[in-house]
Amino acid sequence: MNADPRSGLLELGFDVPAFVGMDEGEIQTPCLILDLDALERNIAKLGAYAKAHGMRHRAHGKMHKSVDILKLQQSLGGAVGACCQKVSEAEVFVRGGINDILISNQIRDPLKIDRLARLPASGARITVCVDDIANVADLSAAAGRHGTTLECFVEIDCGAGRCGVGSPEEAVALAIAIDGAQGLTFSGLQAYHGGGQHVEDFAARKARMDSAATITRAAVEALTAAGLKPGIVSGGGTGSYTFEATSHVFNELQCGSYAFMDAAYGRVRAGNGQRFDHGEWENALFVLTSVMSHARPGRAVCDAGLKSQSLDSGLPVIYGREDVTFIECNDEHGVISDPEGALKINEKLRLVPGHCDPTCNLHDWYVGVRGGKVEVVWPVSARGKIY
Repeated sequence: MNADPRSGLLELGFDVPAFVGMDEGEIQTPCLILDLDALERNIAKLGAYAKAHGMRHRAHGKMHKSVDILKLQQSLGGAVGACCQKVSEAEVFVRGGINDILISNQIRDPLKIDRLARLPASGARITVCVDDIANVADLSAAAGRHGTTLECFVEIDCGAGRCGVGSPEEAVALAIAIDGAQGLTFSGLQAYHGGGQHVEDFAARKARMDSAATITRAAVEALTAAGLKPGIVSGGGTGSYTFEATSHVFNELQCGSYAFMDAAYGRVRAGNGQRFDHGEWENALFVLTSVMSHARPGRAVCDAGLKSQSLDSGLPVIYGREDVTFIECNDEHGVISDPEGALKINEKLRLVPGHCDPTCNLHDWYVGVRGGKVEVVWPVSARGKIY
């Protein structure tokens, strides 16, 4: 009898980095690990904040792409459902039992629209963002074919310069078209300012988000005057949720990265001047890596390279260590400055990735750790669902 509990899984064709009960030091690297205590505290903290401010929280599923984590956000944090960016993501969450989903994006391709219109047949509440009146007829036709109803948010450009209509008048015209279309229901506004989330200086970030709230308020007032008061005004991310929650304009948050944190958000400052990773939120997600070479004095090489983490927001930070620094990344290797030669072969390090969202999409599994032991192994359910 083989004593390795992993052997049965491997014989079945599953390549997993860990099994429940394994010591953290035995986890195969590189892989994603979750500090379950920190994750649960982050989720509970945002849930309590949203409840105290009378806000709904629709957790952003594009960040973790995990049905298991979304269900944890619902049970511990009171999340009402999920935001997704793509139809394929939404399909995974619907199959996983999540019944309130916002596609916080535009869906324009005919085949994708057809798939989208099928989803409400499962009993899920499906909402999609619209910023072009031509999209309304296509969504309506698809809903009619499948006998379903799609809810629609009018998306406004509240300063990010990305998607969204550019004036209150355009928002009203679009809402009127949606309200009059068969199979569609106008139910709210999408007003998310992605560019404001990572402004590191608190005052500069607040100024940008105050401007976003002013733009959003004008749209709400125009819609209300036209008899189409939006039931939900949705926006707010990890970098701005306090501004939306106290604006008296928004009633739904879309925070995602708060649950995991990453190095980019760690540099953002709260109102007290502290970094987000020094009091606002805890690092719960790490790329676990092993030292594989120390052939050169002062430099070590680990097994977490570009295929294990995204560098769009910079290099990772080695968690809990000030004596060593991650300085370079190649396909399969990470180079670490180790001037004192402190690192040993097979020593494991926790890396805080620069950007959690695309990093998570590179992996198949989350390994949840508590007290030095593996407690859960969760699939990255919607990994690769980018269409």
